Amino acid sequence: MAEEKQNQEQKEQEELNKTEAEAAETAEAEEAAPEADEQTEENQTELLEKQLKELQERLEEKENKLLRVQADFENYKRRARLDLEAAEKYRSQRIISDLLPALDNFDRALGIEPDNEQTKSLLQGMEMVHRQILEALKNEGVEEIPSVGQQFDPNLHQAVMQVEDEQYESNAVVEELQKGYKLKDRVIRPSMVKVNQ
Repeated sequence: MAEEKQNQEQKEQEELNKTEAEAAETAEAEEAAPEADEQTEENQTELLEKQLKELQERLEEKENKLLRVQADFENYKRRARLDLEAAEKYRSQRIISDLLPALDNFDRALGIEPDNEQTKSLLQGMEMVHRQILEALKNEGVEEIPSVGQQFDPNLHQAVMQVEDEQYESNAVVEELQKGYKLKDRVIRPSMVKVNQ
């Protein structure tokens, strides 16, 4: 019986030791838990800050792309509008360029001296047609480029000869060999001229 009592006391002592050990472990775990929670919260905060920074960078990048696309689109619209305006402004340039040799031939024909009434009558009809063509071209914005007596301008004149003439100042156009024409502010064909030295 004494032996049983001793075994009983020993079991109780072991249980007590076990309970104390569990209590100590729990206490240590509770002490360590706030530190672990603090570390976990710090890690989560750092992770969230990193994600926020990445999202802000991506948003900024998308905004920059959007601004570039908007600027490109505005530039495209402006270019398209300018191209359309230029196409409208100079729409008749090709047909006018094709008519210029015919005008040159009219000028040459009208320079002939008539030797009889029939030729005179024919020239009068040609003059009327010539005037009508010039009037139609003027309505489209075509102008002759003034040459004789003007200072030579390489943008308006094409020099094919140089002469010495004391009646004209230096670098002045002495004679026009072929008329030049402008459509509004664009030179269609420069005047072919002789220039004084």
